[in-house]
Amino acid sequence: MPDPIEVTLLTQDMCKLCDEAKAVLDRLGGEFPVGVTTVSLGSERGKQLALAGGVMFPPAVFVEGEPFSYGRLSERKLRKALSRLAA
Repeated sequence: MPDPIEVTLLTQDMCKLCDEAKAVLDRLGGEFPVGVTTVSLGSERGKQLALAGGVMFPPAVFVEGEPFSYGRLSERKLRKALSRLAA
């Protein structure tokens, strides 16, 4: 079995787009070998990730440690990226 693709989801409380991003990751987790870590934007690690990734607002997604997106998560765009990494 291949190593999981490391995905980090940066979230905050009361964030509708964060809930939608979690749902997208749950769906894609059934298709691809992903390991998802959720980090609060208010935590020290979350603040560091946001600063390093140029995140303006949540949710933010990092794939294999690299900034992927922030704001509304495109399921299609993430599926394409995961497909390339899983190949």
